[in-house]
Amino acid sequence: MSEQQLQRIRKWKRNQLLLFLILLAGLSIWSAFGTGFSLPALWGGFGDGAQFVFVDLMPPDFSGLADLIGPALDTIYMSFAAMFVGSLIAGALSIFAAATTSPHPALQIGLRAFSAMFRNIPVIIWTILLVASFGLGNLVGTLSLLIVSIGMLVRCFAESLEEIDMGQVEALRAAGASYWQVIGQAVLPQFLPSFIGWSLYNLEINVRASTIVGMVGGGGLGFAIQSGIKLFQYKDVSMAVILVLVIVLATEFLTNRIRGRII
Repeated sequence: MSEQQLQRIRKWKRNQLLLFLILLAGLSIWSAFGTGFSLPALWGGFGDGAQFVFVDLMPPDFSGLADLIGPALDTIYMSFAAMFVGSLIAGALSIFAAATTSPHPALQIGLRAFSAMFRNIPVIIWTILLVASFGLGNLVGTLSLLIVSIGMLVRCFAESLEEIDMGQVEALRAAGASYWQVIGQAVLPQFLPSFIGWSLYNLEINVRASTIVGMVGGGGLGFAIQSGIKLFQYKDVSMAVILVLVIVLATEFLTNRIRGRII
């Protein structure tokens, strides 16, 4: 390649980069005008926000901790139940949603679309819809988390199945093994570490999402936070938020340890 050609390539890449930066700057400015964002307004609200956090919200009211133990346990129960049931259902469905293990392309596409619908509708929308059917409570929160868990895990599990070593699968097929024998002896042993890893990660997501779910009627700490906000009991809200943070950090620590030992 001649020097002149190299210079043309460099110039073309510089022009591409410049065009990208111009588009990015234009989109940022357009978005700022569209949302009414401005640095003076941000700075003007900083003082009121700081006063609310450090005067109204803090310090937390530890006398209400005993009343929050039940909702905290409900949050853990909902998150774990949704993860456990969701991982089992998604694990079974992902076998038919992965290109390497699906018996028919139409089934694969249908399950992918099914999981995308469950995954892309926000969990808060599922909760609102289910509250209209089942009323307020932990059941609604668990079902909402379960639906979104299935949607997410089907995709994650299917992609993991598409990354397995196909040499073992082809060897069993060549030996005359049936479809389910191939799944049980060649696919599942390779899939198990990914199954555990993604399921534990889903538990972390569920613990975080359960707070939002609870604020629209799904139970747990989110419901306690929403009730405290409506009654202007901000000290109790602060205590509930701290409990959420503790549960999230503890869940992340435990799941990381489990993944490190098992996978």
